[in-house]
Amino acid sequence: MAKADQKKTRLIIRTIVLLILVSAVVYTIASKDKVKVLAVGDKAPDFELVDLEGNKQRLSDYKGEGVFLNFWGTWCPPCKKEMPYIERQHKAFEGKGVHVLSVNIAESRLKVETFRDQYGMTFPIVIDKGKSVMGVYNVGILPATYLINKDGRIEQIITREMTENEIVTFMESIQP
Repeated sequence: MAKADQKKTRLIIRTIVLLILVSAVVYTIASKDKVKVLAVGDKAPDFELVDLEGNKQRLSDYKGEGVFLNFWGTWCPPCKKEMPYIERQHKAFEGKGVHVLSVNIAESRLKVETFRDQYGMTFPIVIDKGKSVMGVYNVGILPATYLINKDGRIEQIITREMTENEIVTFMESIQP
């Protein structure tokens, strides 16, 4: 084979490889755009998970009431710090149409029950074993809290540790 033919063959192969790589990059970028990132004002996606008592918890069951949707982990220091505040305010607001729904991210039932007992948590706790709810809500860091109003819309998204005074203000903001 002549040198000119070899150069031509290499050029064709390189061009094909380059086109495949460019196509893969374009596909990856285009498919990422299809993931819906939730924002304030969006309808909160409904979900169903079973709580530690065996009851089905659906976000849609709280229609007409405020929901303090908190994602957390037993290993998370800010989660540990704010849990007693959330528990106190849960008790203060439970008769006022504001509910705490607590979503643990994929930990064992034993770890979650031990944590619940240690912190005296009385609100519903579900475990998102497959991280499906975490994915739908685009939770990246913990703790993450979604304030959902009586119409099922997201009022605010908090992705940091909260003080007790902030929790009071947040719960008041979603009180029907």
